[in-house]
Amino acid sequence: MNKSSTKRYIFIIVGCIAVLLGTIGVVIPGLPTTPFILLASCLFYKSSPRLQAWLLQSFLGKYIQEYKKNGGISTQKRIHIILLMTTMVAISTIFFIHTTVLRLIVILAGLIGCIVVGFVIPKAKQD
Repeated sequence: MNKSSTKRYIFIIVGCIAVLLGTIGVVIPGLPTTPFILLASCLFYKSSPRLQAWLLQSFLGKYIQEYKKNGGISTQKRIHIILLMTTMVAISTIFFIHTTVLRLIVILAGLIGCIVVGFVIPKAKQD
């Protein structure tokens, strides 16, 4: 196996994990769907045109199409995503996680997610 085929397989595996997380994000408030699906789309674009086409035709394709159409995520959606993530992190760390280290990890992951949604993902052109 050469270097480029190894890279291709890694992209496919990470893309599949991103699709899984994005799919879970559809039903679990606080786990953002769009960033994971965009990541998967980018990885599939670089590694597998067939998986890229499948993703665009799936029910998750609407997230990619909306992002492309608007050039980013609207401020309203961005606020909604950040509020959901913050709420779920708070509920998880207050009621369900009892280990300090795990609480810190979840809080850090939530903070990173909020920063990415708030500042890294482009704003929609219509904002």
